[in-house]
Amino acid sequence: MTQYLLSVHQVEGAPMPAPEAIEAVFAAVDEFNSELQDAGVWVFAGGLEPPETATVVRVNDGDAVLTDGPFAESKEQIGGFWVIDAPDLDRALAWAEKGARACANPVEVRPFQPIPDES
Repeated sequence: MTQYLLSVHQVEGAPMPAPEAIEAVFAAVDEFNSELQDAGVWVFAGGLEPPETATVVRVNDGDAVLTDGPFAESKEQIGGFWVIDAPDLDRALAWAEKGARACANPVEVRPFQPIPDES
């Protein structure tokens, strides 16, 4: 099995949905999370605070430099994610489609690099 990152992308400054719509999305995501867990593919998931709460840490000439705000200067930011264990990309994409429907946002799928054998 391969682990995949399913990252939820949100557009900064997009109009906020009505509270009822947000509640419906939360309920759909909870149901999706349960489905992942019941299928045995769930590894970890989480929602992120807004991009303006981010801090970027860089090391320049041995010194740490901290910068407020997200790393990428973009209107599109990661709003949350799932890490799943799937047998192949096709299965990961099928889960991502369900996740995108649940959270009402685009979901990017990326495999994790394999862990080298520690023989």
